[in-house]
Amino acid sequence: MANPPKLKPAVLIKEIINDPDRKPILKIISEILFLTFFHGSFPRHYFARYLFKKDQTNIRDYYPDKFLYKIKASFNDKELKEVLENKLYYDFYYSQFKISLPVILMYNHKNLFVIAGKCIRANNVSDFKILLQDLFKQNPQLDSIFIKRTYGSYGGDSVYKLFRHQLDANDEMIAGLYAEVSRAGFLFQETVKQHPDLDAFNRSSLNTMRFDTFIDKNGLIEILSGYLRTSTTNHHVDNASSGGYMIGVDLETGKLKKNGYSSFTKVGVKVLSSHPVTNVVFEDFQIPFFNQAKQIVIDAAGLMPGLRLVGWDVAIGETGPVLIEGNSDYNVRGNELNAGGYRANPVFRKILNELNNG
Repeated sequence: MANPPKLKPAVLIKEIINDPDRKPILKIISEILFLTFFHGSFPRHYFARYLFKKDQTNIRDYYPDKFLYKIKASFNDKELKEVLENKLYYDFYYSQFKISLPVILMYNHKNLFVIAGKCIRANNVSDFKILLQDLFKQNPQLDSIFIKRTYGSYGGDSVYKLFRHQLDANDEMIAGLYAEVSRAGFLFQETVKQHPDLDAFNRSSLNTMRFDTFIDKNGLIEILSGYLRTSTTNHHVDNASSGGYMIGVDLETGKLKKNGYSSFTKVGVKVLSSHPVTNVVFEDFQIPFFNQAKQIVIDAAGLMPGLRLVGWDVAIGETGPVLIEGNSDYNVRGNELNAGGYRANPVFRKILNELNNG
């Protein structure tokens, strides 16, 4: 599924001007000038963090994107990043530790497909369709599967959901899927059955949690922040870059915060307090199995100590959390936004202290 295009600057400026929840224009200008002096560069993050909103008073607690991405690079060993960034390697590595992961049914490299321990060549759409039919026959309990690129499916790009009934009802879609899959490598996974509470929240997408963890010099693993991601349409991906929304979560209680945010450049100024499809109110919505979800990312982080600052995606299944993936190059902006600014975050202050003191 292609991600929505960015809104033009003129459209975003018009939205800000017409936003009833914005600060006075003169205050916005004065804050931008202050932050330009404070950070030594134009504060583009002022808009991405919605700091122009009336309720945003702690503008100094947010950092420019360039600074945050530089920090990530300082704490992650480049030689180890492939373990997380390649989703096949990720599965091979973490499955040995009995961590709950999505089940891989098949994977491929171009027109070579591995299924049930056998390597099979699919030279055309017909061969590919037979493979998919066999996959569903071998797994009669499945109504759908997820298909995602082995490497580089950031922000929900190159992620597809295929339903059983589409095999015979949509030849054009299968042909397009084969054209995409046969050019690279993809994983074909069981669709995770999410907890009924999150299904009621929004059943069109797998509503995942994003946590980021930090490992200090002594090996202590801590969670910086967390938020829930959800599609606000019938899309099957929940990423903000795909038009989805992020709702911060209280790390102590597992309850959602009041507001949901999306990608400012793709959605604009709109902030939500409830789901537009299901009308579920965000504030105080309890995430099921929340403590177990926190524990699974702490366990996963400890098994790869050379990657000290990582963003983890966790689904809440019917019987507990499922670790979808880890990213050493995760979009730290979403975590900072939903944490209310990293300058006031006690774990992030440890990161800065180590960075400054070597």
